[in-house]
Amino acid sequence: MNFNKQDINSVLKNITAPGEGKNLVESNSVKNIVIFGKEVIVDVVINNPTLQAKKKTEVEVMKAIHDYIDQEIDVKVNVKAEVPQKPANTNTIKGKDIPGIKNIIAVASGKGGVGKSTITANLAVSLAKMGFSVGVLDADVYGPSMPIMFDVVKEKPLSVNVNGRSKMKPIENYGVKLLSLGFFTDPNQAVIWRGAMASKALNQMIFDADWGELDFLLVDLPPGTGDIHLSMVQAVPITGAIIVSTPQAIALADAKKGVAMFQQENINVPVLGIIENMSYFTPEELPNNKYYIFGKDGAKNLASDLGTALLGEIPLVQSIREAGDVGHPVTLQENSPLEEVFTEITKNTLTQLVKRNENLPPTEIVRITTMSGCSAV
Repeated sequence: MNFNKQDINSVLKNITAPGEGKNLVESNSVKNIVIFGKEVIVDVVINNPTLQAKKKTEVEVMKAIHDYIDQEIDVKVNVKAEVPQKPANTNTIKGKDIPGIKNIIAVASGKGGVGKSTITANLAVSLAKMGFSVGVLDADVYGPSMPIMFDVVKEKPLSVNVNGRSKMKPIENYGVKLLSLGFFTDPNQAVIWRGAMASKALNQMIFDADWGELDFLLVDLPPGTGDIHLSMVQAVPITGAIIVSTPQAIALADAKKGVAMFQQENINVPVLGIIENMSYFTPEELPNNKYYIFGKDGAKNLASDLGTALLGEIPLVQSIREAGDVGHPVTLQENSPLEEVFTEITKNTLTQLVKRNENLPPTEIVRITTMSGCSAV
């Protein structure tokens, strides 16, 4: 019996690939047909990647050609699966912006004790001094320290009526609005909460607060990568993240994990850069000397390796710690060397933020189903 490609195509219109609504010809699944006498080779591409779907398609193509054309035809069927690419950010849903807040910046660290909260407080004050409207959300629910750093330990947020709804009014000092779990817990007692409870408290401070109009909301995250971090990226569209580290190898290893968390495909929060704290020590009596107690250029090298920016290096200076302990961030010291350091870091952060906003689409809220090595919140 004589036959041609058109005959084969006509036969294949009777076959629908598993899970697809159109026949093989309508869905453009038949990619190639080669005829050598009584030998026919058919190349088919389907969307279903399972072995069962491939085998079923192969058998049905062979059977259709034998039944409708000729039993004697030697049929070879090559079935390949090509899963359609998902649109960008398929693991996300459109971000639920907090009304009035333009940029949400997460400040994170791989490990504790690197000065993340101190840097957050000073960045906030530095931005406020530049004329921006700034808020700080203390999301370190297990160790909230912002009330101490802003000298508002004894303050309590008031309830205000906003469009018929009762909301918390953030505490304000040094031109910065502040909310922290520290305002609602006994400072002498440990917060012993499961992740779900901590996440609920965090959501209340985000969405049940009257933040007003803010250019920046800085979020001081707990150390590490855990429930609170996932809750944040699920709750609000974070514009970008800043990673804080010290120069020593163990801190940098954890900082690298922090960067990796934000860069995961199903989180995809741009990392604005890395800030190195405790970079070097300069004694008062030897102002021209620098002693790299914890190592040298650690964050600089890490930033280069990860393709992100080094936003700045902060020296190991006693007055930074003292200023935080008494609730008077060191950036408030006009014309001091430390104010200049934080101002430079703030400018570098703004530069990276402008690049991010010019070159990347708005961040979206993450809907996490599963994460490698952990379960969804």
